[in-house]
Amino acid sequence: MHIRLCFFLFALMIPMSIFAQTPAPDSTEALKQQIERMQKRNQDWPQINRYRDANEKVPSPEKSENRVVFLGDSITDNWKLDEYFPEKPFINRGISGQTTPQMLIRVRPDVIALKPRVVVILAGTNDIAGNTGPMTLEMIQDNYASIAELARANGIRVVFSSILPVHDYGKIKATEKRSPELILKLNQWLKNYCAANGHIYLDYFSKMVDEKGMLKADLANDGLHPNAEGYKAMAPLAEAAINLALKKSK
Repeated sequence: MHIRLCFFLFALMIPMSIFAQTPAPDSTEALKQQIERMQKRNQDWPQINRYRDANEKVPSPEKSENRVVFLGDSITDNWKLDEYFPEKPFINRGISGQTTPQMLIRVRPDVIALKPRVVVILAGTNDIAGNTGPMTLEMIQDNYASIAELARANGIRVVFSSILPVHDYGKIKATEKRSPELILKLNQWLKNYCAANGHIYLDYFSKMVDEKGMLKADLANDGLHPNAEGYKAMAPLAEAAINLALKKSK
């Protein structure tokens, strides 16, 4: 009886062992890619290497050059500045998915080292979504303030962009991860902080929100990232805020 039982168990183990040793190729490749992404993230959490080579090639600004650095997440990263601001000395230093603690670490290599006159900061939506872990409003505000203090200490004028509204009009329900209530609270704090500290508040929100308190449907296809029409609405607002900041720096 013991022999029969052993033989039965051995028979069951054969196909299981074969299955365990020969997983589906797609699953293995997907797992490998996921592990590689995690390793890269752990090795360079703030992604300082993203712009290292590009930064080394940026020459020192001319005396008359009104250089501007745009610091942000995917909304900035996706923005083709040369198309919306032709012949302007604007430098894009956005990185998709980033939060304020990551940007804070990048301020020196990706902003200060480039010696701009103005930095335009667009951040916070990924903090609300918890991209790098849970964050309180106070934690986000502290990071905003630290970024601004570093910039000011180095003679760089600060433009704080409002967090953009989001919408649920498509397949993706953007409000599930990005609370409209928290967006409003952070924008109000930013507006007050700018007024109290002499920074420029760039109000995208009021120009892009609809009557329901959501991002206008025609300005973003996925409820979060501006499309061509969205960036078209943002460009003149950004340019006006930059011009105001440059006037204050004289």
